[in-house]
Amino acid sequence: MQIIFPNEMPEYSGRELTLAFTALVDGERVQCIITAEALEDHFGAASPRFEDMLGAFDTHRSRIEAAARRLLSETKAQCSVLRSGYVRFYEANARA
Repeated sequence: MQIIFPNEMPEYSGRELTLAFTALVDGERVQCIITAEALEDHFGAASPRFEDMLGAFDTHRSRIEAAARRLLSETKAQCSVLRSGYVRFYEANARA
């Protein structure tokens, strides 16, 4: 499975408190989502405001994409929502 992340601006959802970003999985566009909670807990976002979430996303984009790549691989691109618990699990096991 080939997974590539185009350098595109993520989309903010104030209603869902998420950022959506694109992955290309074997050439097909897949929307990945990261929650405000995950950005606050693991990537230093000060709040669920767009500016804070985008700043944390930009600063830690490579770590976020690595976690998304693993989740997409594990679920055969069926699940693409990065929640705080998954990020905690991923980062704990990535270091082990």
